[in-house]
Amino acid sequence: MTIDEVIFDKLKGKFNPVELDVQNESHMHSGPATDSHYKVIVVSEIFDGLRLIQRHRAINECLAEELAGPVHALSIHTYSVKEWQNGDVNVPLSPKCLGGSKSD
Repeated sequence: MTIDEVIFDKLKGKFNPVELDVQNESHMHSGPATDSHYKVIVVSEIFDGLRLIQRHRAINECLAEELAGPVHALSIHTYSVKEWQNGDVNVPLSPKCLGGSKSD
């Protein structure tokens, strides 16, 4: 099973999302090609009434094993079903990584 699939399955099982997108963004980062940079978009009723920090902590707890191992970076975008249906979302595009302290 790929890291993408593990992340997807864990988030699906924990949050029962109505929308779930797991994007491997490793190709956007400098250095050797590894499956280590991900972006997740999770829309779940579980997030209703939770602050952003609480939502992110829940994702981090769910993926603790992956974050302690192969996943170096995780961009988290969480929304309640109401926010998603009302269009109160702004999933930003991920920037191209310049690696470390590079500024080009």
